[in-house]
Amino acid sequence: MKMTGNSILITGGASGIGLAFAERFLERGNEVIIVGRRKEKLREVKERFPSIHTKVCDVSKQEERIRLFEWAAKEFPQINVLVNNAGIQQRVNLLNPKEDWDYYRNEISINVEGPIHLTMLFTPHLQKHVEAAIVNVTSGLAVMTGVWVPVYSATKAALHSFTTSLRHQLEETNIEVIEILPPAVNTDLGGVGLHTFGAPLTDFADTIFAELDKGEVEIGFGGTKERLHASREDIMQGIKRAWQNFLKNNPEFRN
Repeated sequence: MKMTGNSILITGGASGIGLAFAERFLERGNEVIIVGRRKEKLREVKERFPSIHTKVCDVSKQEERIRLFEWAAKEFPQINVLVNNAGIQQRVNLLNPKEDWDYYRNEISINVEGPIHLTMLFTPHLQKHVEAAIVNVTSGLAVMTGVWVPVYSATKAALHSFTTSLRHQLEETNIEVIEILPPAVNTDLGGVGLHTFGAPLTDFADTIFAELDKGEVEIGFGGTKERLHASREDIMQGIKRAWQNFLKNNPEFRN
């Protein structure tokens, strides 16, 4: 993937990892369009970075994804990079679910339906360009599930599998398929303050861009790099240890 002179659309680009990527792409001389659900957050980013373009869109909704693609193809026909970054994370006690199904389905719609549908919408458009890329942001939990976030982990495993299939199907095209597998990063994913133990966002984003510069197409950070090459036994033991540690630090989860 070339790192300058692109026109890049990033979902979930108003905060966290998406915004960190947007900043770095802007610094590299790219045109950047960020997509998010909250108009006020997009406005704040626009005030900080006047050259950035913004679009309100809830990627959990099929009709809004279609409108986003139609708008982007018309207003920015030069778009040659799609970054599927939008995602939410919800802690779920499967023994005592307290919400209706729509609450849980929303996580699936945003994390799985959104990126798969957008990929299918944008792929024919991306093929029109000499160089193009699709970047899917999954998670280290796609490989080693976080038991306390079972739906989130399942959605990221699904997107990881889809990305692998996509890479093989597009290998003879001009579209490069890249997967980024973050560990826990200090963002507001899942709620304010839940990931303060995570990797510093700046360190994470800088390292990812260094790997992109090298031409890597499957990029982990810290422990997620190790998970990609771990044995099944090591993964299962890691899941158990992480689950026990989580319960120790969050005893109220069982209530």
